[in-house]
Amino acid sequence: MLVFSSVLFFVTTFVAIGLVLVLAWFTLEKLQTREVPPEEQPVSSGPSILRDRSISTISVWSKLLERFNIDELMRRHIEQAGLDWSIGRITLSMLLSGTIALVVLVKGGWFPSWMNGALAYAASLAPYSYILHRRKKRFAKFELLFPDTLDSLSRALRAGHPFAAALELVANEAEVPVSTELRRAAVEGNFGTSWQQALGNLATRVPLLEVNLFAAAVQLHSRTGGKLSEVLGTLSESLREALSLKGEVKAIAAHGKMTGMVLTVLPLVIAFTMTMVNPSYLGVLIHSENGKYLLTGAVICLVAAHFIIRRIVDIKV
Repeated sequence: MLVFSSVLFFVTTFVAIGLVLVLAWFTLEKLQTREVPPEEQPVSSGPSILRDRSISTISVWSKLLERFNIDELMRRHIEQAGLDWSIGRITLSMLLSGTIALVVLVKGGWFPSWMNGALAYAASLAPYSYILHRRKKRFAKFELLFPDTLDSLSRALRAGHPFAAALELVANEAEVPVSTELRRAAVEGNFGTSWQQALGNLATRVPLLEVNLFAAAVQLHSRTGGKLSEVLGTLSESLREALSLKGEVKAIAAHGKMTGMVLTVLPLVIAFTMTMVNPSYLGVLIHSENGKYLLTGAVICLVAAHFIIRRIVDIKV
């Protein structure tokens, strides 16, 4: 009931403020624009073939985001995650989740004020964290599929296909997300953009070492010549060995990650068990002002220890 009333209060407030802002914006636009005669109105040239680069469909929110100049980094991360979301949608979702979390925490009164603000800030980062998680998973899948793709490209070159036709052929047969990125690079290289620029754009969209090595090998071959099929075959073999080594290191580090997870969850399980067995045992900490500070400090130390352990066992290859 508390959560429902808090959400209802927030939604009503949010909608009211949004309506006021929209009405104020339309009124301001009406006052600033004059009525143009029909003969002076521009003639529509039909639908545009250019990509829609607008930040948000809400003009007020779009202009506000343009003032802070944060659109390029977010747009790049959204594109790398393979999502077709607008920046306005993401930022409004972050604002909405953070505000709902703040209203619920303030209504509940479980934590101090600064802790409520920190938790609300963490909740507001949830939509963007999801984008970064999707981006990481997409890159991991790309890294796993890329050696086989290079093998297919090498075989296509040995069969006599030129590089442009071989790349397009491999892009049609590969799996997502490799097929998407290679097809886009093939389209850029075949229609007006130099192959050097197209491969540079590919390395920018997929900032992996494997893709940078592939782009550098093709660009070097275009300047010096040689058998590109052999170079790509050797590169795919090296990448496959690197993936095998990463898998071994990841398997060794899994024990440390599992230990950190157990050490993080164990205090919470013990606290929950003590609450079920003897509710008054931890009630002193929950209902006391100093107890709330102690619980807050314990939670912060627990979370910090969890990330420190993961940082220690996260071995880069």
